[in-house]
Amino acid sequence: MNQPPLPDLALRVADRLAHPALAPRRSHSAPWWRQSLAHGIPGIALLHIELAAAEMRPWQRVHDWLSAATTAPITSGPDSHPFYGAPALAHPLACAAEQLPGAYKRTLDGLDQNIAAEARRRVAAAHRRIDRGELPQLAEFDALQGLTGYGAYLLRRDPNGPAVHEILTYLVRLTAPLTHDGDRVPGWWTTSGPSGRPDDRFPDGHANNSLAHGITGVLSLLSLAARRRPVPGQLDAIRTICAWLDRWHDASERGSAWPYWVTRTQVRSGRVESTGALRPSWCYGTAGLARAQQLAALALGDRDRQLTAERELLNALTDRHQLAATTDIALCHGFAGLAHVAARTADDALPTNAGELRTLVPTLLTAVLPPGSDPENTITELMNADDGGPGLLDGTAGLALATLAPETGTAPRSAWDACLLIS
Repeated sequence: MNQPPLPDLALRVADRLAHPALAPRRSHSAPWWRQSLAHGIPGIALLHIELAAAEMRPWQRVHDWLSAATTAPITSGPDSHPFYGAPALAHPLACAAEQLPGAYKRTLDGLDQNIAAEARRRVAAAHRRIDRGELPQLAEFDALQGLTGYGAYLLRRDPNGPAVHEILTYLVRLTAPLTHDGDRVPGWWTTSGPSGRPDDRFPDGHANNSLAHGITGVLSLLSLAARRRPVPGQLDAIRTICAWLDRWHDASERGSAWPYWVTRTQVRSGRVESTGALRPSWCYGTAGLARAQQLAALALGDRDRQLTAERELLNALTDRHQLAATTDIALCHGFAGLAHVAARTADDALPTNAGELRTLVPTLLTAVLPPGSDPENTITELMNADDGGPGLLDGTAGLALATLAPETGTAPRSAWDACLLIS
């Protein structure tokens, strides 16, 4: 099988987005354009940072994109979160500064103080909520909007600082069960639907299992931080989350996977309802969950759990039903994301599993850009798609970043994927 020229694809994307003025005009008019890590300028800047760090494209492009983000005031405080506003811009700035010591120092110092203060304010509010016996909203703790995302950033910038300690201590407390309407539920149970808003399909709320919006993101952060300096109860909290995921793991004729969420009906019956094959994505699927549990196993020194997590990912990436449920090529829930998570997992895997995971990467990359297809058409279609665009999670910048390291066989030069809680 001929492997597609994906480094060329990444460079083509970068050249199509060489300057902010070249981005699709509809992006420029969007209110989130300057401040969205998921869809806007900060995520696109990450692509240029990675290529500049690899000496494949100039640093001037990085400066141009980061400057474009600051043409007007940046949102901070309660109206911001890890993927929007000050924290979203801080992530690419920090990635660039790690490659260019001293660069952006004044800006980053100010952002770091702002982000740490906001994180500590949110932690205090979360403790008050727990003291009242109330359930959380997803945005209190998740990776994209909540304290897990704040923790991922601050763990890189100030791992021994008070904000990180307070976030980890809160997340440990989050794993303690609560009683709601007479049922014992996990501390991360929310009364909303998976969107974070009330949902008639979830009248009694749910427990979200995903990496992006649920408890698996918390597991990843606690596990990554435990390999540095754990807070009291942190390893037990990791075990609590793993036990929950073990309980709801579903192995059947549909394949081996974790449900995206658990409802009150399922808690009462103790059974997972049949939903058909699930896509093994970074955001909600087995790719993200398996990587998080591998990180947990490394933090706990649990070889059996590590072996199980790695085999679950291998099984998902070779299960035709789960692969058939994967219908796009982007980072968040497409084949590019699967390739990147597989490569990241292989870097830490047991030797036999590492080799098997690496042998799967070419097939996943071929699904991104099949032999004989035109890279320019692929880029244009994704950049102009309603659910695509030029950005990180669903667009071309993320496609380029997620395929670059797996195809070249080298780890990312920058920490661009730290925001995904997989490294």
